[in-house]
Formats: sequence, structure tokens, C-alpha cells
Amino acid sequence: MKVVRPGTATEAIELTARFDGAVPLAGGTDFMVSWNAGEANGLTVIDLSRLSSWRRIREAGRTLRVGSLATHWQLQSHDVVRRRFPLLAQACATIGGRQIQTRGTIGGNIANASPAGDTFPPLLVYDARVRLVSSARRRGMAIRDVFVGVKRTALERGELIESIDLPYHRSPSRALFRKVGTRKASAISKTVAAGLLWLRRDGRIRELRFALGSMAVTARRLETVESFLRGKKPTRRVVDEAVSLLERDVDPIDDLRSTARYRLEVSRNLLRSFLL
Repeated sequence: MKVVRPGTATEAIELTARFDGAVPLAGGTDFMVSWNAGEANGLTVIDLSRLSSWRRIREAGRTLRVGSLATHWQLQSHDVVRRRFPLLAQACATIGGRQIQTRGTIGGNIANASPAGDTFPPLLVYDARVRLVSSARRRGMAIRDVFVGVKRTALERGELIESIDLPYHRSPSRALFRKVGTRKASAISKTVAAGLLWLRRDGRIRELRFALGSMAVTARRLETVESFLRGKKPTRRVVDEAVSLLERDVDPIDDLRSTARYRLEVSRNLLRSFLL
């Protein structure tokens, strides 16, 4: 394995273009597992750890701009993240132990595209946008368009994740983050949910955002459910009907951690308890 260590963002972009197919290293908590298994033999790795400017978390107009190399520990400890994006802070606090949280990065998490990525449901309900950069151009992409399959993203060859923009939003009437795993600590999720709900004065739903991860091959927003509930009062009858629509938005999977049937039932219960 060949490792190169750029000192600046410009150098990182140039090296990514020069070494076609090279693997960007942004924390490496998952990559090191494959390296130990010998699956990284012969690869060129671009270690991004010296790019200090990509670790910053700062305000940028009406968004909070999170550098792609910000760690899970940074995010859960950051005052603005905790106050304005608490679901993301909560998600980061559930990822592995302290060692993983201080090493793993938000950009690495996104690029890795694991179906069990705990930060993805919060990023989806916060309508995050990923800022991408390459030698050819710079562009933004909605987080919901990033994931296209297990460990697969819509990023083009040579593109790096520079930062993630979190738009500020009005305070919700209710908010939820819930990770369901085999145990509370250091467990990979069976299902992970994030929700934001805004109610009108008359009790009708102004807006619902609800996302599930570790459920299907990619994390998903429940767009059918969200659309159905807009403008309705969340009575028991309405909520039961909304819960019955959940399967239109997700296609639960069986794997070694859980069954599709269990995931579906847990997700229905999470949605129902959040709405009632």
C-alpha cells in the first residue's frame, strides 16, 4: 500500500486527480478493518489528516459549515451543533467508544456510505448539503442524493468531500433521535431514526421530516408519510394510517444484525410514538 500525505487542500485535490482510484483517508475507522484483512493491499491512500482547514466548524451565512474532517467528538462537543442541530450531536455520541469518536470524521462517514451510518438520518432531516471539490469543479449535492447503495455514493471519480452545510431552521415542536441496537453502548444499529415535527397553533401538522437508517440499503426520508400528514391533525386514526404507509418509503433488509420484520415493527413503533 502506498500512502501520500498532502499538506494543503490544493495538493490533496491534485493528488486525487493524479492517482486515479486512490482511497482518501479521513479517519479510517472502517478502512483499517479492511486493511487488517489485507483488502487494501496495492492501493494508493491519500491521507487527509494534515488538512486542518477541513476540520473547522463555522457559520457561513444562514448555514453552519462543518468541515469534512470534523470528528464525531468535535461535533457532539460543539456548542452551536448541540443547540441548533442536537440530533446530529446525539447521533455522534452513539458511534463506537471515545477512541472511535475522536478518530472518525463526518466526511469519512458519508463517503463510506454504510447503511448503518448513524449520522445519516439527522443529516437527512436537517436537509444537509455536501460540498464536493475536484480538479475540474466545485459543486453541492443534497445529502439525500449522495447514497446510491451499500458503500456506494453518487460522488464522481476524483471528488473529495470538502464540507457539509447545515441550514438553520426554526425550532421544531418535537424532535427525536433514537438508535436501536443490541445494547446501548458500542453497538451497530439495527434501526436508527431521526424526526422533526412542526405543529400549527390549531394542532395540525405544518411539516414533518422523518428519516430511517440501518433499515434498507441506504438511509431514507419517509417522503410518502411526510406528504400524507401535511395539514392533518395527528389523531390516532390519522397516525395509524400514516404508519401503514411506512413500507412505501423503505424496503427493510435481513442481515446478520436483525430481520426485516423486526426492523419494520420497530420503525412503525418509533414513528407512532413520535407523532402521538
